[in-house]
Amino acid sequence: MPFTVEEFHDLVRILEERPEWRNELRRLILTDQLLALPEQLTELRAYTEQRFQALAAQMADLIQVVQTFATDLGTLKGRSLEWDYRTKVYAYFGRIVRRAHVLSPDELTALLDDGIESGVLSEAQAEDISLADVIVHGRRRSDGAEAFLVVEVSWGVGLQDVERAIRRAALLTHTGTPALPVVAGTWVTPEAAGLARTHQVWQLTNGHAIGPE
Repeated sequence: MPFTVEEFHDLVRILEERPEWRNELRRLILTDQLLALPEQLTELRAYTEQRFQALAAQMADLIQVVQTFATDLGTLKGRSLEWDYRTKVYAYFGRIVRRAHVLSPDELTALLDDGIESGVLSEAQAEDISLADVIVHGRRRSDGAEAFLVVEVSWGVGLQDVERAIRRAALLTHTGTPALPVVAGTWVTPEAAGLARTHQVWQLTNGHAIGPE
């Protein structure tokens, strides 16, 4: 006897009313492999998420290592460049001052102590000046007047380097001798170069001096 449409609809209605029959019918129609698919997909999803999280953690660690390496390398390159400016004084500063002389730690300490004792510098101001990368003493080529150069050295000169040079040169001028701000590096950002021109800061890049004018 053929299975009619009405009988099919009756079957559907009965299955809707009896969930346990639906499960039994599903078991009879579907194979065990098909029935196991939802559980297998859930397990696969969980496994994939675990592996992805582990990969993400490893990637974060790798990024941190690379960033640390880049920072350390930048610091090392900056110190190497600073040493060049300390030792090749005439080559780098000869266009700005005559008889250029890099202050030794003892000379700088004596200068700052005298400033503190005379009241023209506070302890905090003296400490700020002491953190300058290089301080040069000489006589300005423009007029022969005695002057200091307060030099901030960085592999790539940015706004903060220019700001530090300006601030520390202004503080050192309190000792009675004019101080000129100078930034030195292999390149200068456009923003830093603009600030340097505005505030009369000398720029030294790869040994070439760019005057504040």
